[in-house]
Amino acid sequence: MQDEPAQVPNVSLAKLFGVFLYIGSTSFGGGAIAYLRDHLVLRQKWLDEDHFLATCEIGQTVPGIIATNIAVIVGNRLRGVTGAIAAAVGMTLPGAIIVFILGLLYTQFKNNPEVDAVLDGVGAAAVGLILEVTLKMGAREIRKWQDWIILIPAFLAVGVFHISLVPVLAVLVPISIQFNRPQAKELATYHAQQAAYHAQLAGHHEEVAARHTAAESPS
Repeated sequence: MQDEPAQVPNVSLAKLFGVFLYIGSTSFGGGAIAYLRDHLVLRQKWLDEDHFLATCEIGQTVPGIIATNIAVIVGNRLRGVTGAIAAAVGMTLPGAIIVFILGLLYTQFKNNPEVDAVLDGVGAAAVGLILEVTLKMGAREIRKWQDWIILIPAFLAVGVFHISLVPVLAVLVPISIQFNRPQAKELATYHAQQAAYHAQLAGHHEEVAARHTAAESPS
């Protein structure tokens, strides 16, 4: 993953809430990831591909619904705690309202074949969206033979044998960290970039402090 860009998009809370409200209103099931990528990376350009992938990785490994977790992470990145709340509410509000209404109507329409056909169609579309995102994200991340050593056991354990994700992660995460440890040259480059960034930030703070001092001093 690339270093976090210094410039974070300036997004209003209303815009943040509105985008996630739209995503929450138009996405279905696991297909929400495809909608999130489409809006956050391609349309709004709030994240690049690498940061979206990192956000998905974090959202997948912590408790909760992955789409909501992504909304919280992105909202916090753009507008802090209030942004995280706005994004999470926008993402979950449409689904909560729709589920409440469908719950009231369920007993009346649960045996309706037309309703079953609609749900089957939505499910098929969601599978297609998930596959599309999986192929694009996988093409960016699965580059070494070591990646397959992590991918195949994870797929078999969770997808085929239905083992809980927690023990699978407990076993595979240390192995993955070992395989992907940065080399000494990469660490040196990273620390040099961080040192330059902090030096630039310190210089900016000193400049701002000097301006305030000059403004407060008597003429």
